[in-house]
Order: sequence, then C-alpha cells, then structure tokens
Amino acid sequence: MAITLVNPDGLPKPEIYRQVSIATGSKLVFVAGQVARDADGGRIGEGDLAAQAEQCFLNVGTALAEAGGSFDDVAKLTVYVVDWTLDKMPLFLEGGARAFAKLGVTPVPPATLVGVAALAEPDLLLEIEATAVLD
Repeated sequence: MAITLVNPDGLPKPEIYRQVSIATGSKLVFVAGQVARDADGGRIGEGDLAAQAEQCFLNVGTALAEAGGSFDDVAKLTVYVVDWTLDKMPLFLEGGARAFAKLGVTPVPPATLVGVAALAEPDLLLEIEATAVLD
C-alpha cells in the first residue's frame, strides 16, 4: 500500500480521520468533485444530505476503482457542504457509513470539510473530491 495514515503526537487525534498521510507510491490519482448523481446523471437524494453523501462517496469509490485503486489509496479528501453547520455532521457521517459499508472499507485519510454558499447546481448539498496515490 502506498499510503500510511497517522495521527502524530502533539496534534489532536480525531476518530474519523488521520492528520497526516504519507505517500510512497508513484501514480497520483486526482478524482474530480463527485456529486449525488447516478451513472446516467440522475439526481439522487434531493434535499437529503445523508443520501447525497452516500452517493458522493460511492461515486468516488467508482472513480478510484477505474484507476485501479480504492479508498485505501486515498491520501486526502476534500468535502464541500452547502450552508454547513455542525448539526449536519450526523447526516454526513450516516451517509458516509452507508457508502463505506457497501464498499467494504473504513477510510480515515486526512480530510478537509469546507462550508460553501452553493455548488454548481441548486439541488446539490455536497461535493467530495479525492487525491490518491497508487504503487
């Protein structure tokens, strides 16, 4: 595996992600922001943050698989959430947990969650992009 995830001494140790990703592989994979759309472009989970999070993570998983990777290869996730407030965290985590159960993974790469005013289309509640490193 090309990625080692750690929580260094001297930094907080969050349960849902690691602070540092050490990449030793040679193939970089950049996954564009994935939104709650199915393979045909159909809308998924309109107005439902958990359903949209699930679809976004599943789409990231599909993109990684195409490159020959998986969430085990993710060095960094960036999540953009419309009108973010802390009370949305349980829904976001619920959707992620459902996706990860379907994918059979427990990813904990470094992640940044950014609250934004809007995304490309008005029905989108979040968007997730990934950077992965493969051997």
